[in-house]
Amino acid sequence: MTTAEELFPLILPGRVALCIECKTLTRAPIAIRWIQSASGPGTTLYACPDHAAELVHGPQWDELPVMRRSTGN
Repeated sequence: MTTAEELFPLILPGRVALCIECKTLTRAPIAIRWIQSASGPGTTLYACPDHAAELVHGPQWDELPVMRRSTGN
């Protein structure tokens, strides 16, 4: 049987992301890593403020050599 929460999930206003460490939704996401894709846009991984300091930050999209060449930096 389907519950009302499954049929009508809570939609939070504003920027919301899933923390890659604790797997909970955070309304204050901090970009941790950017994963390049062979086709299509890449993916940004986020963490909540509690876990962001513990995780090693990976390259962001503008820090990758390929992106620096294509943007003229």
